[in-house]
Amino acid sequence: MSTSYRIGLVGKPSVGKSSFFNAATMNDVPEGAYPFTTIDPSVGEAYVRVDCAAPEFDEECTPNVGYCDHGTRFVPTKLVDVAGLIPGAHEGAGLGNQFLSDLNETDVLVHVVDFSGQTDLEGEPTEDHDPRKDIAFLEEELDQWYLDVLEKGINRYESGYTTEDDAIEEELAEQMSAFKTNEDEIKRLIRRTDVGFNPAEWEDEDKLELAREIRTETKPMVIAANKMDTPEAQENYEEIANDPEYDHLTIVPCSAHAEKALKSADKADVVDYRPGDADFEITGDISGDQEQGLEQIRDFLSEYGATGVQAALETALFDVLGVVPVFPGGANGLGNERGEVLPDCYLIPPNSTAEDFAYSLHSDIGDGFLHAIDCRTNRQLGKDYEVESRDVIEVITTN
Repeated sequence: MSTSYRIGLVGKPSVGKSSFFNAATMNDVPEGAYPFTTIDPSVGEAYVRVDCAAPEFDEECTPNVGYCDHGTRFVPTKLVDVAGLIPGAHEGAGLGNQFLSDLNETDVLVHVVDFSGQTDLEGEPTEDHDPRKDIAFLEEELDQWYLDVLEKGINRYESGYTTEDDAIEEELAEQMSAFKTNEDEIKRLIRRTDVGFNPAEWEDEDKLELAREIRTETKPMVIAANKMDTPEAQENYEEIANDPEYDHLTIVPCSAHAEKALKSADKADVVDYRPGDADFEITGDISGDQEQGLEQIRDFLSEYGATGVQAALETALFDVLGVVPVFPGGANGLGNERGEVLPDCYLIPPNSTAEDFAYSLHSDIGDGFLHAIDCRTNRQLGKDYEVESRDVIEVITTN
């Protein structure tokens, strides 16, 4: 069980986005190198890895959802394959409006970029396309979308529709509430951009700068540098990863093709592979060609440490969003009255308190919160205790 985070998978056509989605979820979404292969937003279950706490207690866990493999807990999260990114999406081009509303349902974005440079901005085959253009193009599309919404808020504010007492941050927070922002955050970002609190004095570039700040706060992004099993992609990655202009972004080298191949081979009992691992073992009978293909994948893994699919999802949730995995303990430390051991692992927002955690279990549990107990140390925790990654906590409640 977990708070339902949704990772949005975005990218122009033909960059390997459907392959990434399939590799992460092993769902069967049609793959094809032509625009709009993915028409409806597909939602799949992917997993992020958390070191299971049960071995520390000499126990074996019994997960309700997800699974545990040799002390690594695979915790489910939602992956949303968002369709329709092409130039002009913010103006409604292609599946633009649908694209933007689907995007709004997500908490963090993984932007799949073809680092081999073999697809142009429209997703058509080409050579020597600069992946920087794709990164810039998505950021610009999103900035323009945010700017459109921001300007509507400014117009409402200036039209006298609001009362004199209303501050601009109130109006903007209301106008942009779909982006899961609030008045305090808008106020902080206005201060950070130093544009002042009188929109009548804002120049066009001030508005764009503020829109961009709100976008980076509310739609943080990880770049999945895909097709990294090609020399062209490796060359581009070296250049871009070392370019200070991209320091604001986390770029994860990735081969969705390699992940899909390994998972399929594992399913067929040809290899023993655990998602996110740096190696695999060949366990079945294979042809010379298959062996050659697998050894090429092994070379890629030894170079980059993994296929990058798991790393992209985990970077998005744990590093970029700061999500905290927590195990609810039970009356005897780990179990519950049904004898299950650490059946759940919750993914909760950063800076959550013990009381917040109680509410994430159930509103009644939160309402009746008395205190919590750290199951490792048996220490009593007050409601303001800030929960840490992999805490095992029992909540004591009147309900």
